[in-house]
Amino acid sequence: MVRYYTADEVMMHNCAEDCWVSIYDRVYDITSLIQENRNTLAEPLIKEAGKSVSHWFDKKTGDVRKYMDPDRNIEMPYTPNGRFIHVPPTDPCEWSTNYELPWWKDENYIIGRLTKKKRLVRIVNMTTHQEDVIQTCEEETVNDILDRYLEYNRHAKSYTWKALIGEDMVTMNMNKTLDENGVKDETEVFYELGMSDDYYIPTLHIYYNDDLTVA
Repeated sequence: MVRYYTADEVMMHNCAEDCWVSIYDRVYDITSLIQENRNTLAEPLIKEAGKSVSHWFDKKTGDVRKYMDPDRNIEMPYTPNGRFIHVPPTDPCEWSTNYELPWWKDENYIIGRLTKKKRLVRIVNMTTHQEDVIQTCEEETVNDILDRYLEYNRHAKSYTWKALIGEDMVTMNMNKTLDENGVKDETEVFYELGMSDDYYIPTLHIYYNDDLTVA
């Protein structure tokens, strides 16, 4: 199952001891790679920790971008912050090739996908009347949103999840996305109307089922 992340979540992992980067829609956790290669080749990656490095790579080939060096008239890897781990040197010399794939092609480092769009969701506990606004990804199912909400309510699985669709309070299909459940993303419409954020954050209502889930 694919895990989706927002850019804000990736940004939280922004140091050598906790290093994530994204390349187009792929999210990489390269912390172990950095720890195994604590040398100058790690520095460009540490500098970009928590950010997108998509501009370093060719979207079609998936490899590091190339450019023609005007002085040497040869094709060179595009490394604006300096050569980084698994990029070969431009001059003939000995260098380590003790890996099968460069890290950007190694699926062991890929932990998920970057969402196409972040969605805010307000969750209202109809028993306690507590309200929480959380970040979600548009590709996530309601079950995925539930997993995120466990941070706020460890018994979230003991609730029925509903939303007001039209004039009816409809039980959510937990295996479908908000959009597939009829909870449309209307942020652009309300933004164009100049209306407050409170008007376009969709609300999910959760109702306790009397079968308290063991945490």
